Amino acid sequence: MTFEQVKKALSAAARRAGLKEYEIYWESEENLSVETLKDTVSAFSSGNARGVCFRCIADGHMGVASGELMTDDALEELVRRAVSNARAIDTDDKPILFAGSPHYEQVTSPEPVLADPAALRHLALDLQKATYAQSDKVGDGTQSYTVSTVCETGLYNSNGLSLTRKIGGSGALVFAIVRQGDEARDASYALPGSAMEELAELPRIAVSRALDQFGAVPVKSGKYDVVFSGEVFREFLATFSPVFSAKQAQLGLSLLAGKEGSAIAAPCVSLIDDPMRAGSPMQTAFDGEGVATSRRAVVENGVLNTLLYDLTTAARAGRESTGNGHRGGYASPVTISPYHFSLAAGADRQEDLFAAAPDGIYLTKCKGFHAGANPVTGDFSIDSEGFRIRDGKRAEPIRGFTVAGNFFDLLKSVERVGNTILWQFSTGLTAFGSPDLLVRGVSVAGE
Repeated sequence: MTFEQVKKALSAAARRAGLKEYEIYWESEENLSVETLKDTVSAFSSGNARGVCFRCIADGHMGVASGELMTDDALEELVRRAVSNARAIDTDDKPILFAGSPHYEQVTSPEPVLADPAALRHLALDLQKATYAQSDKVGDGTQSYTVSTVCETGLYNSNGLSLTRKIGGSGALVFAIVRQGDEARDASYALPGSAMEELAELPRIAVSRALDQFGAVPVKSGKYDVVFSGEVFREFLATFSPVFSAKQAQLGLSLLAGKEGSAIAAPCVSLIDDPMRAGSPMQTAFDGEGVATSRRAVVENGVLNTLLYDLTTAARAGRESTGNGHRGGYASPVTISPYHFSLAAGADRQEDLFAAAPDGIYLTKCKGFHAGANPVTGDFSIDSEGFRIRDGKRAEPIRGFTVAGNFFDLLKSVERVGNTILWQFSTGLTAFGSPDLLVRGVSVAGE
């Protein structure tokens, strides 16, 4: 069934059940991926999934049911299950079905198209061949990945709200392993597939990054001025982004509760959430509840302007939703997440940051955030790699050290911000980005 057919069938079933307030959320996704090993395709995946979620208000509570089978009988049963589930709900929150926003932004990105499977396969093999050609030190375990996805979403409710969107994109990743004697190093690099000339750079960048790690030496423990690479700091943003959720604040799981309107970061820090970021194939004009999205400065010049709200948390706080109610899939509950969430770019070139930290550290890799970071307290202790900065220039590689501190203190200690944002490659609505930035007096545990 198409979305229009599902909408018609479920609306009729809802009327027969005597329901006056209901919502239909429909999703259809296609995806392709190719993985290589040595000079062959080691894995090829093709998927096509559709599903529908039905929500209704019955006996003053919200009932939810979802499924993939879209026959008339199955959709009738979906309505019955949602009504039954509503009667089992025990919450003080008033159920809300949104009536619609006055205005929705116009998506500017081209409509996504699923890549041709043969072209995706050839691209993966070409990247793999080009990676091995970069150096005779490239060895077994080197891999290339290509992916393409398209997702269509439809949202309709009894208030007359009717919205659709189509998002998707293609991209590639190269994972290079290089060997020198008994020593091995690895590095990866990923990009969206909108510019083929940029994808051609993946093998060179991945291999050069791996080669740069040879000869790494320990670093002495102490306090250092640290230049965080944009790729590293966006991982910090991804790890600690839940602290900007109004739900986490209302549950007592964010130290930003009650801080709206207060300075929480250095004046050079602004954090932007932009659902319509130019050039992104993941632009969306509405969230999972039908609320219009908009670009907003969550933190502006160090001041927390707003947390991120969905309809329920906004009602609790007496505010309006910020349009950040997400659904991870048709069967997923509404959660709060940012869209394109990044530290706003500053004015400094990378060499300016290095010059401002003449005896510092350039942090290029952190691992173990799942075990070494606490999103509630903000504390972190992360295994790291990078380079020493000497006389304002990148010097020898260093490894085997830990960077420790607190995310909230880190935001307050940012002194200078780079001028180029580096974005994650993401196939979902949420992606994180950051420029390089300089932080003074970071604790480093080495030898």
